[in-house]
Amino acid sequence: MAPARSATPLVFVTGGVVSSLGKGIAAASLAAILEARGLRVTMMKLDPYLNVDPGTMSPFQHGEVYVTDDGAETDLDLGHYERFVNTRLSGLNSITTGKIYESVIRKERRGDYLGGTVQVIPHVTDEIKRCIDAATEGFDVALVEIGGTVGDIESLPFLEAIRQLRTERGPDMAMFMHLTLIPFIAAAGELKTKPTQHSVKELRSIGIQPDVLLCRSEQPLPDGERRKIALFTNVPERAVISAIDLDNIHKIPRWLHGQQLDQLVVDQLRLGDKVKEADLSEWDAVVDAAEHPIDEVTIAVVGKYVDHKDAYKSVGEALKHGGIRQRTRVNLKWLESQDIEREGADKVLAGVDGILVPGGFGDRGFEGKVLTAQFARETKVPYFGICYGMQAAVVDVARNIAGLEGANSTENDKQSPNPVIGLITEWRTQSGDIERRDEHSDLGGSMRLGLQEQRVKPGTLAHRMYGKDVVGERHRHRYEFNNRYRTQLEQAGLVISAKSMDDLLVEMVELPQGEHPWFLACQAHPEFLSTPRGGHPLFVGFIRAARERKAGGKLLSEAAA
Repeated sequence: MAPARSATPLVFVTGGVVSSLGKGIAAASLAAILEARGLRVTMMKLDPYLNVDPGTMSPFQHGEVYVTDDGAETDLDLGHYERFVNTRLSGLNSITTGKIYESVIRKERRGDYLGGTVQVIPHVTDEIKRCIDAATEGFDVALVEIGGTVGDIESLPFLEAIRQLRTERGPDMAMFMHLTLIPFIAAAGELKTKPTQHSVKELRSIGIQPDVLLCRSEQPLPDGERRKIALFTNVPERAVISAIDLDNIHKIPRWLHGQQLDQLVVDQLRLGDKVKEADLSEWDAVVDAAEHPIDEVTIAVVGKYVDHKDAYKSVGEALKHGGIRQRTRVNLKWLESQDIEREGADKVLAGVDGILVPGGFGDRGFEGKVLTAQFARETKVPYFGICYGMQAAVVDVARNIAGLEGANSTENDKQSPNPVIGLITEWRTQSGDIERRDEHSDLGGSMRLGLQEQRVKPGTLAHRMYGKDVVGERHRHRYEFNNRYRTQLEQAGLVISAKSMDDLLVEMVELPQGEHPWFLACQAHPEFLSTPRGGHPLFVGFIRAARERKAGGKLLSEAAA
């Protein structure tokens, strides 16, 4: 029986030929256009790996772990989604094979299947469909991206589930958009459509006929190739969309709208009574600001995964957003923190206008981050520390100003005589006495995740940036500022500019504004709340400080900022 129209219409986004074609960006761009047409849009990612979530996966292999308000550790594509649409996502919007099987096995152990044999069909596919319904309920339209490529064995349960949903709901409630590659063979001087034909053939062999083809290529798709693809794939010619390489991802909504991709979706899913003309003026303004800068700065990002920049995807994007808000081109100089240990901060960091030290885990390269914070402090270069970058700044002040010999984080030195950073269980008990953690205890038990409010101290740089007393930021970390050292470090000149609402945890630190033009570090991850249209006050302020340094310390007017 066909579902009631109250169910949310779905657009399933699949990929073929090769991975990393940009399904996430393409889906997010389409969602942005639909949102610009007045629709309430949500997005979802189905990842075929067996990990429950990417929280324990190597950044070298998987890129950054993106954290939502509810503390879910998710795929970095959810970061793309939230930067392109205004909907706040949650753990419901990120589903993995691991989560699905975990839920199915839990139900089987409880006896929910009444002793029946548990199978991929219907039990696993039913669980996938249940998760899709839970994440998309209440919206005008939802885009659901399936990770990997057609033909991957691990993706088959997801593909079977969405095939069933299309059959159950009908073509006006669920549609398929397939992203594929049209390679350009330079020796022949031709675009080749055969990989796309085979990709669609593979998709059709499992019962899915795409409604729209998004053809990724280096150059626009000629009409002849478009007709050829339409003929061999049984897709209408108007639904064969050219997705060329663009120099700015924020141009993609306008490019896809120009080919009426959004209208194809509106027509097939019968959304016409809910939509208006697309207002892409905000995206046009973002592109215009990026393409017509009035200034530029060079920002050093000092981390340990710089050879794999997806590990800092949101940081890089947030820095660019901070520049867009003031028509400034932000040139990112990715630096390995171990190089600073080997070659010295003076040499590696010479000539930059600002320094950002992002989050991370483990002792590799940590001393280079401490040296980076010290260099920024002593040379008055604007410094922005995030998570581990804040902890590095605290260690620098503890060692080099407060005179706390051997100051460190217990993450790196469990025997440190001055553990200024540690797990809460190491320095706080009911009585307030220090408590050393058992070497074999579960570190995951102390992970702080998700959106949490903090109180910002009036008169501080942080308060000037935010312009408010209470702010909310997303967290992902285990180690905290050790409260036993608050007084000593404040006496040494460190300003504690934000604390948790219960006054227990230090959330932000900075240097006195008279001693340093812009030195701020936070325990949270503000990059997760930055968008190209709105920016984030800390990133905007940091880029402005970098511009002022480049201008020889001259304060910029509000108009120029």
